[in-house]
Amino acid sequence: KTGEGKTFVSPMTAFAKVLDGQKVHVLTVNDYLVERDYTLLLPVYEMLGLSVGYITTETPIEERKKAKELCFQFNNTHPSDEKKQKEILKQLLGKTDDNFCIIGPFWCDYGYNIEIGKNFFANHNIVILDCAKVTFGDNVFIAPNCGFYTAGHPIDYERRNKGLEYAYSIKVGNNVWIGGGVQVMPGVTIGNNVVIGGGSVVVKDIPSDSVAVGNPCKVIRKITEEDKKKCWDKL
Repeated sequence: KTGEGKTFVSPMTAFAKVLDGQKVHVLTVNDYLVERDYTLLLPVYEMLGLSVGYITTETPIEERKKAKELCFQFNNTHPSDEKKQKEILKQLLGKTDDNFCIIGPFWCDYGYNIEIGKNFFANHNIVILDCAKVTFGDNVFIAPNCGFYTAGHPIDYERRNKGLEYAYSIKVGNNVWIGGGVQVMPGVTIGNNVVIGGGSVVVKDIPSDSVAVGNPCKVIRKITEEDKKKCWDKL
């Protein structure tokens, strides 16, 4: 979970970070620790000087189930019942404005880690794996079949097979248009006034005022005043 500018991660995630020599705040979830026997790791955290973060009575599994139920309700609400759809999304998401539109189907992991700004629009089949915070600014347009993935796993199979994973937040600025089929990877920041070309895989930060495309996604040029004089469909 997130709070006061810090991202708190699960014991599994924290242990993976410890192995990489990183300092983290540990998310201890009482029932989860008991269920998965990670109480054995708490002395290790203390020895390494890690602080205990957010405490909750719900396990991550229960939180994910609650989010999936709300996603299911949203996805199976009649398209004409826009009021009910918006009510469900406001229950699910961490922060919304009154003026936003998400066209189902839509799926996420937790929901409360997702924040959307004013005039947000997402087309069909958006998937947001919000194990860490995912923040969208104002006037963000997202085409169909896009994914935003904060979660990842170690490259080496030994740690990966133990179930270790990590989660890094994703941030999208204001006035951003993301084309169809774009996939955004953990830890990426996309600046303001950016266009991401369809089919791109974004693995590194994209600076403001730029057009970027490709796999891996790279800036191909800046956006300038000259663009206001060009045909809308020409990059």
